[in-house]
Amino acid sequence: MPRIALASLAGTAIEFYDFFAYGTAAALVLGPLFFPVFSPLAASLAAFATFGVGFLARPLGSVLFGHIGDRHGRRPVLLGSLLLTGLATVAVGCVPSYGAIGIAAPVLLVLLRFLQGLGLGGEWGGAVLLTAEHAPERRRGLWSSFPQMGPPVGFLLANGVVLALSATLSDAQFAAWGWRVPFWGAGLLALTGLWLRRTAEETPQFRALTETGRRAEAPLTEAVRGHWRLLLLTGGAMAFGYAVFYAVTIWSLAYATGHLRMDRTVMLACVMAAVLFQGLLTPLLAVLGDRWGRRPLCLAGSAACAVWMFPFVALLRTADPLLVTLGCAGALLGMVSAFAVVGAYLPELYAPRIRCTGAAVGYNLGGVLGGALTPLVATALAEGSGPPWGVAVYLTALSLTSLACFALLPETHPARVRTRAGTGTGAAEAAAPA
Repeated sequence: MPRIALASLAGTAIEFYDFFAYGTAAALVLGPLFFPVFSPLAASLAAFATFGVGFLARPLGSVLFGHIGDRHGRRPVLLGSLLLTGLATVAVGCVPSYGAIGIAAPVLLVLLRFLQGLGLGGEWGGAVLLTAEHAPERRRGLWSSFPQMGPPVGFLLANGVVLALSATLSDAQFAAWGWRVPFWGAGLLALTGLWLRRTAEETPQFRALTETGRRAEAPLTEAVRGHWRLLLLTGGAMAFGYAVFYAVTIWSLAYATGHLRMDRTVMLACVMAAVLFQGLLTPLLAVLGDRWGRRPLCLAGSAACAVWMFPFVALLRTADPLLVTLGCAGALLGMVSAFAVVGAYLPELYAPRIRCTGAAVGYNLGGVLGGALTPLVATALAEGSGPPWGVAVYLTALSLTSLACFALLPETHPARVRTRAGTGTGAAEAAAPA
């Protein structure tokens, strides 16, 4: 299990490194470089719109790679998704600016961002199933939390590079070439991830499906026809976590450096400290999920975010580094309380024959609902000189929506399900056997 968990963690960390490198660049430099004919606000909105394209592609990636995972195995998904995202990310770092090639520059940026999202949409399903389907029942939550540590690790890697460049380069040097360095580094990281995953074994449950001839012929069709309500609920449940995470890591960075005139290096350090806090808490909260169940932590996390969004905005508005870090850390604590256990929770909601498709589509649908629009909407709502309370309202509403979705989903912890046999809902019938 440690070897399997490391392979999953390495892959998700590298994939999310690629994703976050783009998000940070969108917050800091892509607007003026690729949309110079727009006003500063319009350029920021356009840059965040290209960031959102990756989220729109993620459900398509989950469908494509989910089909491969349910028909041909989880292992091909691990390798193919990582290779696609790595190549697209390196290419982003090579795209000339608008001043060099004109309108072709943003067009290429959008295309490569779409390919990034396509690869990441397949990555999560393959990584969590590798751990969830190998893990022992009583520690499934813990082992499945390792892929969930990939996003904070990837964020810290990407922003660590940006922070080092920001601290050592002038603004002109950073805008000219410094922002490209994190994208070029993705190539080396992708090769490292492929090497770590080269010996990954197929999961026992997929081998059993193959041996008994019970693989789904059309996984997406089966998932939509039989479990459309479950797909919508899981997408709605995941939305708040994406919204809160990207509000903290992307929008707040742009807002603090643009509106509040905080130093870019200081704000990056504040956000990185909060994300490090999130990463350290992930396995600890996953252990609680193995003990108390998945659903209670998800309910608590979404409720906590609903309560914290106004304090988050108020603390960010102070522009005091310690208070800003506190606000960001509090928001990510609520978010990770749920996301620490979803690596086990979502796969357990779906039967093994459609699990790679169902879990990945539900997870990435939440990315569209919560992640694609949040930097864009928050930037528009924060325009003006007053406190951005509209952002707090938006994030609170999303958190309450996710809370309602979690309330309608069943518990899936195998031991707890057995003690309440016969009392489940229609969704519970799709839950995986222990």
